[in-house]
Amino acid sequence: MNGLALVEVFMDANKWHEFFPTIVSKARTLEVISSGVMGSRTSTLQLMYEELQVLSPLVPTRQLCFLRFCQRIEQGSWAIVDVSYDLTQENQFSSTSCKVHRLPSGCLIQDMPNGYSKVTWVEHVEVEEKGLIHRLYRDLIHSGLAFGAERWVGTLQRVCERYACLMVNSNPSHDHGGAIPSPDGKRSMMKLARRMVSNFCASVNPSNGHQWNTISGLNEFEVRATLQKCTDPGQPNGVVISAAATIWLPIPPQHVFNFFRDERTRPQWDVLSNQNPVQEVAHIANGSHSGNCISVLRAYNTSQNNMLILQESCIDSSGALVVYSPVDVPAINIAMSGEDPTYIPLLPSGFTISPDGRQLDTDAASCSSSSNASTIGGGRSGGSLITVVFQILVSSLPSAKMSPESVNTVNNLIGSTVHQIKSALNCSTS
Repeated sequence: MNGLALVEVFMDANKWHEFFPTIVSKARTLEVISSGVMGSRTSTLQLMYEELQVLSPLVPTRQLCFLRFCQRIEQGSWAIVDVSYDLTQENQFSSTSCKVHRLPSGCLIQDMPNGYSKVTWVEHVEVEEKGLIHRLYRDLIHSGLAFGAERWVGTLQRVCERYACLMVNSNPSHDHGGAIPSPDGKRSMMKLARRMVSNFCASVNPSNGHQWNTISGLNEFEVRATLQKCTDPGQPNGVVISAAATIWLPIPPQHVFNFFRDERTRPQWDVLSNQNPVQEVAHIANGSHSGNCISVLRAYNTSQNNMLILQESCIDSSGALVVYSPVDVPAINIAMSGEDPTYIPLLPSGFTISPDGRQLDTDAASCSSSSNASTIGGGRSGGSLITVVFQILVSSLPSAKMSPESVNTVNNLIGSTVHQIKSALNCSTS
């Protein structure tokens, strides 16, 4: 992606949120103080607000109000600088978990001859924690991997590769021939999967005021749930319960990611598949890493012949995601034909995989069947933090409440899934 396109992403709050859904849970421009020179972004100064997240209900979002300034240094070179701005008269942006002050931070963006961009990213913040950091995430947050420049750059590179694949008119040779018949069909499928991932991220840290409630506090992990009314197009109408639990496993994140994304090992953890085999019927590559891809899966389950599974897997140096949603066959056919997928209903579930921020040790290495250390976390990971997320439509009635039956259902679903994951990865105790 060239530098000017990146500048537009940084200066447009909607594009900023869309580009970084795994990091930015909310973004808005509060005021444009200076609109730039002759319609360009040069010398643009604006007041912005954002909420930054780690994809787990155990980590509260960080809220930031800041000034963002864009300046073209020379032809093909830009500087984008942020600094916190305290709205002392406003309390609507105050966080109850921590106070974050962004000291001068930002990016230097330089065009390269091959159409790429060189990005140098600096994050310089002061954080005053108002509460205890959850023990599972203490090392990750203190290491800087959770909110630091390394995560931003790794995510930026992965998303730029995905956008480049979206713009390619022909189907790459390693996509399954004939499954997606046209470039328009490929783009439609990629847009559908992008919306699925964005909805998934929003469900982990909802920015609409919904709070997580602990519904089960077992010795090994706790299950948290929240209830939401879905009325937006592209979501099933009704009341949805979202439930999540985070566990630690002494296995490198790359190995965990490979286990989740491979359709051949899916029956080992997917309790809803009843251990039936799963076949990949369509595949779209999203970048240079083979793990960045979109898949359409078919489970050999006679009771669900009309349903397929749309799955997107994402991995970069900061962590990984495996997100999936059931989609009926007619809806998949609409997307594959190149039609607008906006109104295809999605209810995604999935997994987030993060390094734990600890140094790699011999215990972690011995528990893994992989001989290669993961590149996720840059070697600062003795294991993985895995957040399991399920979303279930409770009722089509908007007045439905969180009943004991629905709580029991998601509690058992997460408990069974965690048990099968640990059993399959030979880590039955934590």
